[in-house]
Amino acid sequence: MSLVLDPAAQDLLFREARSANTFTDEPVTDEQVRAIYDLVKYGPTAFNQTPLRITLVRSPEARERLVAHMAEGNRPKTASAPLVAILSADNEFHEELPRLFPAAPQIKDIFFAERPVRENAAALNAALQAAYFIVGVRAAGLAAGPMTGFDFEGVRKEFLDDDHTPLMVVNIGRPGPDAWYPRSPRLDFDQVVTTV
Repeated sequence: MSLVLDPAAQDLLFREARSANTFTDEPVTDEQVRAIYDLVKYGPTAFNQTPLRITLVRSPEARERLVAHMAEGNRPKTASAPLVAILSADNEFHEELPRLFPAAPQIKDIFFAERPVRENAAALNAALQAAYFIVGVRAAGLAAGPMTGFDFEGVRKEFLDDDHTPLMVVNIGRPGPDAWYPRSPRLDFDQVVTTV
């Protein structure tokens, strides 16, 4: 059985897409980011908890503050990308659950009353949403450069608060010259999938 998604879309989202390391100076607009979010917000999370939060870094001052927390090899990429997003997990996501999961509003207190439970759930589900976000960036015809090479605590203190845990920094824009490293190998189907 073949996939329903058009082969060109498969290439755009997966086969030809890679993490970009350089970008052109073409701006990424708020309208593009809104369109990306309006698409990917429908991706599933447990109890529709949607804990991902996105901090867009646009001003030169904020960019400079962020670059200072990036690993040395990631600084030039973050300094030159047209847009940078800090993706974080909201550990107080449960406050929105009565609205987001009206079928069972009581789960806010039944499952998520304890902070450590919320932190684990937020980290897993926000990471899932981060993956949707990256695919959404690709669907917009842009390139994403997700990175975890940064001072997590420094970024949290600089841009977030104690209720948010940074997950990754994503550089966003049109790919520039020599944007891609060579494609790295992937595991084969039989190495990953087991039938029981």
